[in-house]
Amino acid sequence: MVLFLFKWLMVGSLAFSSPSVAVHPIFVSVTEIEHNTKDKTLEISCKIFTDDFERTLRQAYNTHVDLLKPKDKNAMNKLVADYVQKHLQIKPDDKATNLQFLGYEQDEDGIISFYQVNNIVTVKKIEVVNNILFEYKKEQMGIVHVIVNSKRQSAKLLNPVDKASFEF
Repeated sequence: MVLFLFKWLMVGSLAFSSPSVAVHPIFVSVTEIEHNTKDKTLEISCKIFTDDFERTLRQAYNTHVDLLKPKDKNAMNKLVADYVQKHLQIKPDDKATNLQFLGYEQDEDGIISFYQVNNIVTVKKIEVVNNILFEYKKEQMGIVHVIVNSKRQSAKLLNPVDKASFEF
């Protein structure tokens, strides 16, 4: 469903764009958090429109940003990791966590970045603070999906509301 929604949003962005400037009518990020019981980890992915993400990174870090064809991939990795880690906090069972950055890749008109939290044996509750790109557009929203024991729960965070809680 999420993939379908994001693909629809991406196709919609193409319909509203000129050849030189991509414009899309909605400002959204999609974050998925899944508990992997076998590996005892939380696996996290964040998908963000590339153009919005690059503009936000340029503004936040006052530097050249090109996520699609970077001259220095390590520098772009640091920017992506730092930004998302500052704007996405995940607390399983009231425990603060550090997101371990695994990398990012392009997917259609978006960038998906990947993270992991280790040593998460069980999960009964997850609290999420997600204000990714909230400083970029007041219309920005964040969709959060959490999957624990094959049970999926979702929340839509509309700027400025940036907190959601899930119980399993």
